[in-house]
Amino acid sequence: MIDMSVDMIDEKLDFALAGLLGWVNVWDGVRLIWVDGATKEFRRKVTDWHPSSDPAASLEVQAKAIELDRVAFVNSLYEACYEFKRDKDSGWDEINIAFLLNASPCQRAEAAYMTLSNRD
Repeated sequence: MIDMSVDMIDEKLDFALAGLLGWVNVWDGVRLIWVDGATKEFRRKVTDWHPSSDPAASLEVQAKAIELDRVAFVNSLYEACYEFKRDKDSGWDEINIAFLLNASPCQRAEAAYMTLSNRD
């Protein structure tokens, strides 16, 4: 398991997220690609999928994390944005919500990693 308490370089986070999605990288004779580990179905070229920096790819992993556990994802996103855990008794105000809506791709990817890596 990757320790999120230290800064993770983007490439390492991207590879970790692919693994949590069940993807494996393989050489197709021309380039390195991601395939579904179970079906071997093509997913993405490794060089084209960077959820830690690409908004579209970060939304893809965010959607998977929300599908798994929306509450855990929101709390993880809060932690990624504010760098501390949210007090469970505190409510949500417009400032907190707006800040989370403006999360960077890296923050969304980190929150998705925290959520997906904690599944049972």
